[in-house]
Amino acid sequence: MGNIDQTFSNALLNASIAQAALTAVVAPIHCRLMTVNGSATANGTELATGGGYTSGTGAPTVTFAAAAGGSNASNSAVTVTNMPATTTVGIELWDSAGTPGRKWWGPLSSSLVINSGDTFSIASGALTLAMP
Repeated sequence: MGNIDQTFSNALLNASIAQAALTAVVAPIHCRLMTVNGSATANGTELATGGGYTSGTGAPTVTFAAAAGGSNASNSAVTVTNMPATTTVGIELWDSAGTPGRKWWGPLSSSLVINSGDTFSIASGALTLAMP
């Protein structure tokens, strides 16, 4: 998942050259499931709350190992049981600030058709963030 939100990217760049202080990212990080992917400048369409999935700040959380070599991998699984029927095409990672901010976004390797009652899961280590 190498797609960083442009607002967050600009903040990282500005902080790296002392143009502005970086606002702290607030844990936990929520993994929101998308039915329509966004872009660097526009959020996607999140799956609505239903079944075992809660949208927004109730979305499942994920943690990451410390970065090494320009990337880091999740060190927790993302699991939602009793999913509503949907087609999930991507994910977005959002922080838990008072006004949550999108940090990363990206499509799944292929769209995932989920039946009502199914379990959605991303294994620990299977979600990787990378910067060149």
